Amino acid sequence: MSEFTNGKFWGYRRPDGKVGVRNHVLILPTITCATQAAKQITELVQGTVSFIHQHGCAQVGVDYEQTFRTYAGMGLNPNVYGVVVLGLGCETHQARSVADEIAKSGKPVETVSIQEHGGTLMTIAEGARIAAKMVQDASAQTRELCDFSELIIGTECGGSDACSGLSANPAVGVVSDLVVDHGGTAILAETTELIGAEHLLANRAVDEQVAKRVYEVIEAMENRSIQMGVDIRTGNPSPGNIRGGLSSLEEKSLGAANKAGTKPLQELINYAEAPTKKGLVWMDTPGHDIEQLTGMVAGGAQVVLFTSGRGTPTGSPIAPVIKIATNTSMFESMGDNMDLNAGTIIEGKETVQDVGQRIFSEIKAVSSGKLTKAEILKQHDFGIWRIGPTF
Repeated sequence: MSEFTNGKFWGYRRPDGKVGVRNHVLILPTITCATQAAKQITELVQGTVSFIHQHGCAQVGVDYEQTFRTYAGMGLNPNVYGVVVLGLGCETHQARSVADEIAKSGKPVETVSIQEHGGTLMTIAEGARIAAKMVQDASAQTRELCDFSELIIGTECGGSDACSGLSANPAVGVVSDLVVDHGGTAILAETTELIGAEHLLANRAVDEQVAKRVYEVIEAMENRSIQMGVDIRTGNPSPGNIRGGLSSLEEKSLGAANKAGTKPLQELINYAEAPTKKGLVWMDTPGHDIEQLTGMVAGGAQVVLFTSGRGTPTGSPIAPVIKIATNTSMFESMGDNMDLNAGTIIEGKETVQDVGQRIFSEIKAVSSGKLTKAEILKQHDFGIWRIGPTF
């Protein structure tokens, strides 16, 4: 099963026809009050995953809709076999509503409510019982040979340095092009970190409507900081970016845009939305590493490429995150966390194309079952981009 041919990998076919690279049972808490019970269930039942968050109640309007979309998207991700949606009972984001949305995919979904089941202990017992049955059913599913056209690859960079735009990011751009050439989808994110490079992407838009949308999301992101009475450049580049050799947001953006490769920009989607087109897609996310990662996974990304010059342990509870070092020194010092080294480009030992091909091969291996460092260390990070106040 570990063997694969060019453009193929071994994945799990879901009832809706989509393909996962993992076979998780997700314990999905729709309210912060239920996150500890969800965690207890994952500790009891092997094969389950969950996440901690502080959302799910007192949210209204577009902020409510975005959080709901993120919850549902995590359950709908093809890497998830089945879902136990865990609620309190009185929250704004009702467990049943989230479960109904996930159930449209045809995958197994059950709900458990702390108030309805008589408190925490009874809820954990019921949730664990349901989850154990789902895990056993999931374990009977076998991988099948799938085409690369069925993959959505998320791309992001965090803790960038002066090498990011010269090594790892261009190499990921090569991978982005290869994914598109194989009929798949590559997601570019981090709107904050594309300010100053937006014209390069607008020039690659498939039509005027997409090009116009590029400028609109950039303007909206800048206006958010203006409304707070601050310059977005007070937070970007970060202190770590500056210590790593980046001088300005524009310089950082030019390096970040390299992850997009050279293909036409097909569409620009909202946070946690699933792409409607194949090819290169831009998701409107903040620059916050965990929030953009969560958005892309909720949008359906089965694998994420994460480049870093300063180093990061970041991972996802659902999608394997392949972390790529921009320089050899950091790769060697943070070997527990980083999967691949693109610093060989800086050293003249490999070309950008060479490293891109190496990353592409790693995607095939990881998609077929190889674990990433973040998965091994159970680095289950999750964060939702809030766009409204709590009431």
